[in-house]
Amino acid sequence: MKRAFILLTLASGLLFTACDSDDNDPIGATCSDGIQNGDETGVDCGGSCTPCETAIENPSSYLFERDGESTVSFSGQTTRLLMGDEILGAFGDEMTTAERIQAMFAHEEGAADFEDADLNASDKSVRSKTAASADFFSSNATDQALIRADFDGWITAQVTEVFPNWNVPAEAGTAGQLADGSSTRYVSSTGLEYNQLFNKGLIGALTADQILNNYLSPTILDEADNRANNDDGVVEEGKSYTTMEHKWDEAYGYVYGLNADASDPNADLGADSFLNKYIGRVEDDTDFAGVADEIFQAFKLGRAAIVAKQYDVRDEQAEIIKQKISEIIGIRAVYYLQQAKAPLTQETPAYGSAFHDLSEGYGFIYSLQFTRKPNATDAYFTKAEVDAFLIDLMDDGENGLWDVTPATLDTIAAAIADRFDFTLEQAAE
Repeated sequence: MKRAFILLTLASGLLFTACDSDDNDPIGATCSDGIQNGDETGVDCGGSCTPCETAIENPSSYLFERDGESTVSFSGQTTRLLMGDEILGAFGDEMTTAERIQAMFAHEEGAADFEDADLNASDKSVRSKTAASADFFSSNATDQALIRADFDGWITAQVTEVFPNWNVPAEAGTAGQLADGSSTRYVSSTGLEYNQLFNKGLIGALTADQILNNYLSPTILDEADNRANNDDGVVEEGKSYTTMEHKWDEAYGYVYGLNADASDPNADLGADSFLNKYIGRVEDDTDFAGVADEIFQAFKLGRAAIVAKQYDVRDEQAEIIKQKISEIIGIRAVYYLQQAKAPLTQETPAYGSAFHDLSEGYGFIYSLQFTRKPNATDAYFTKAEVDAFLIDLMDDGENGLWDVTPATLDTIAAAIADRFDFTLEQAAE
């Protein structure tokens, strides 16, 4: 007789996988991982388990060690998130030149581009990892160039269109400033806030693309000898981690790299201006409460599965992360399109508020091309579909957002929601 079972023991944080055995094997034989038949699992599989998979020790927080030393490392991701925040700050300084912001975006080691000296000393850059995933862009240099040109263009447009009109009231066809409650928004002649396009665009082109289409992809996780080395516990030279462990951690770092305690990140969601912030925003919506923990638990269990060399479990968790992070982007795209309708349709339209929401929505729509369907090789939306949405958003009249209609916002929002497992009404709240 053959038997197999899986038991998740929440109290101990152990996921045990027992295995096949024959009735003729001696009862109580010890498997190679030290777990004895009939013990721990509470199931007698009839004798020795050959082979016996290692138990997944799933800790309560994202803490993993080898020989008493942490194996978790994602400093490069923390650096790029910090660079991104400083670049966004430069969009709000009308005395900044396009050359300076471009240099920050495409930073070279040792250049004095940032206020933070550690960032200046780094050999990392944001631009080099924008639209740079192995799965989507390793053989798609054309789209990569077009996408990076978009980010370069938003930088140039902020400096050449918006900065010269920093103190000019904006109106249809004229860049300048608009009141939004106690805030001031600085928009293009068509109503776009380029800083929001840059920011929300990077949520897709940098963070989501690197997480979903690069570091969590078997293309990267199982590259070359990664699986064999992980099986044998071969660590990178001078490091405490295997390459596979590190790649998973780098994905984790793009979400949690600026949290005060990255091992328990949901305690302070909103630690950066990118995915972390908007996971928190979606978590605060009662329709999606629990999504933050779903993402965290999948990251944690997937990492534990790598330690236990159980790659099917690893891959299952990666697919959960792909779906949930993609949904975050889709939800916020719909949310901002719907939020803009009320200020647009007031007796006296509140253009500052509406254009701020629509600029954020524009950036999240842009990011849809970097999402990833679970158990698939493609994004929820193609680049062509995304480009069409953005044309539609700006094409109700010659003045872009000044002319956009609620009907157009509803049409785009419904088309986005229809591709996901949430409704327009759920995302709009």
